[in-house]
This record gives sequence, structure tokens and C-alpha cells, in this order.
Amino acid sequence: MKKILVPCDFSEQAINALRFAADIAVQSKGEIHLIHVVEVPVLHDSVLMPVMAYEEALFKELREKAEKQFVKLTAKHAAEVKYVQSKVIFGPVYRMLYDYIEDEGIDLVVMGTKGASGMREILIGSNAEKMVRNSPVPVIAIKKYAKASDIKNIVFPNTLDTEKQENLVQKVKELQNFLKARLHIVWINTPTNFTRDTITLKRLQAFAKRFMLKDYTLNVFNDPYEEAGIINFTHDIGADMIVMGTHGRKGVAHLMSGSVAEDIVNHTDCPIWTYSLKK
Repeated sequence: MKKILVPCDFSEQAINALRFAADIAVQSKGEIHLIHVVEVPVLHDSVLMPVMAYEEALFKELREKAEKQFVKLTAKHAAEVKYVQSKVIFGPVYRMLYDYIEDEGIDLVVMGTKGASGMREILIGSNAEKMVRNSPVPVIAIKKYAKASDIKNIVFPNTLDTEKQENLVQKVKELQNFLKARLHIVWINTPTNFTRDTITLKRLQAFAKRFMLKDYTLNVFNDPYEEAGIINFTHDIGADMIVMGTHGRKGVAHLMSGSVAEDIVNHTDCPIWTYSLKK
């Protein structure tokens, strides 16, 4: 967690993300890349080539305004971070962030999110959801500020599919070690995915042994729905963070089956760490 990207739209949630990222950067002696993306509308001429609707003078004004805000935010919330780079980029938010991750070798994204609900969640989704679904590096979604050093109990909901989780578990172990936290591995038992507790506990034990986990608990939690079960279990044990893998589904597959990780990001307040199982 040496190179941390913090997308910033200057909202309360984005500032909370910066504060959290600063906690991590101070501890890891890392750097923060504070990025403001201005998503400008485009027009199409007779040959369907995109034409930017804003004049250069307006671009300059938007850039200067954002840079002044960066100075204030950095002084107030990231003064102890050794290196903070700020930049204003014009273009589609997700695409610009994805390119920046690749170009700069970012290894963690910390991103504020307001969540989403109803048809907006289904049809549009937030930029945070897109990052959760497709980011090539781990993403921590933040709504309310939580001090990184206070995170001592991490919930790890699991499918117990050992073949597809090698990279995910390795990343989770690194995070656990960095935060010096306890890991609470949980299987959510739902009516549509029911397994006897005795069988599930054996599988949980095999999972923990397979990946040589340390400082952990094994749990089975019953709930009608997987998303609600994860949130309720987290609340019941007073955990500080949830870590999850996401399958990165797109298009019709995403609309039909959804993503539990994205749902959790939308509907809970504690920090959510995600990593794509496509890696």
C-alpha cells in the first residue's frame, strides 16, 4: 500500500476517503495520488467525432479551482503524508481512473461513496461500484470516516472456493497483517444455499488450514439473504471492516445476478475492501 489513489470530487465522502488514505500512507510511508476527474459532456459532429462542449478558458477555471481546493485539503488532512500528488483530469471518470492506475502503478484505491438505491443502483450505479467491479487493484470504499489504526476486526465473507481465491486470500492476509487485525471468516447460510453447520465448519477449518491463516475466527451465520447476512453479522460482532472478492460481472450477467460486494458497498457504512477474482 505504497501508492494510493484517492479520487476526489470534494464531497464529504471523498474527504473521508482522503483522511483514511492519509492514515494508511503515514503508516506505510507511502504516497497519495489525489485525482479530480471532470466528466465533460461531448457533442457529435456530422461524422460522429466527439467534440468537447467547453472552451479552454472554462477548463482552465475548473482546474485552478480544483487545485486551490487540493491545497486546502492536503494541508488539513494529509499534512503528515510524505508525498501527495494532485491532478485534475478531463474525461469519463471510470476510464480516466483506470488508465491512471495502470500508468502510475497504483496498488490501492481509496474511494468515497454515497451509495445508491432503487432503479439508479440497478441501471446506472456509482463510480465506486464500477471501481469495485473492474479495478485491477484492491479498492476500499468509504462512506463515514474511520481511523485506519482503529480497524481491529475484519469480516471476511467466503464461498470457500479455494481454487479461485489464491490471490484474494493473499491480499487479505497482507491487509490483516498491515492493520494488525483479527479476521472473522463467515459463511452466510441462506435458504437457497443451505448447508449443515457441521459440514460448513469442517470446510471453514480446511480453508483456514489451506491458506495458513492466523488470528481468526470461523463462523456460520443464518439469514434469508446473503447481503443482509453479511451486514447483520458485521453489526453483531461490532466489526470495523468487510473484505470481499468480486467477480466483476458485466452487462446482462451483472443485471441478472448482481454483485453482493457492490450491494454491500451501497448499503453499509463501514469501510469495504474489495478485490476482483478475475486477477
